[in-house]
Amino acid sequence: MKLLVIADDDSAISGLNSERADTVIACGDLLDSTILKAAELSQCARVFAVKGNHDGAAAFPSPIVNLHLSIERYGGLLFGGFNGSWKYKPRGHFLYEQSEVERMLQSFPFVDVFVAHNSPRGVHDREDEVHIGFEAFTKYIHRVKPRLFIHGHQHVNVERLIGETRVVGVYGWRQLECDER
Repeated sequence: MKLLVIADDDSAISGLNSERADTVIACGDLLDSTILKAAELSQCARVFAVKGNHDGAAAFPSPIVNLHLSIERYGGLLFGGFNGSWKYKPRGHFLYEQSEVERMLQSFPFVDVFVAHNSPRGVHDREDEVHIGFEAFTKYIHRVKPRLFIHGHQHVNVERLIGETRVVGVYGWRQLECDER
């Protein structure tokens, strides 16, 4: 399955080619109009997203499906996700303490593709008091072993393996492949 992943930079879609994708995945801190435009440019009807720490509380418009703490099947893959980042300031939407995320993900089941705004702790972190990953994500990866963990927030385009899980940080846009089961 061909995935078009976008995150954190609304202006980046101006560089998108018209290559078709099976699904668009938005990792947060994007305007809804940017997500919808990416879907249009990639001729993609299936759109999954999570909210970032700079996003508002309003629901996503159709056809964008919010993956926060939910699971969606598309093709032969299960998709799930989590909004936001760690609580680095006193107010705002989608800001969580490490312990809150731990509780929320404690029994979250296996998905093939986990979509998040924030990174797993110790993976792609920027030790600047804002861009620190969630320890619960790292524990989730070790516990259920998703095939692919995609995140934004860190403003990097890098990959790393945690065990057999491919962890991909995206800033702007990136095309990825994930084989269906």
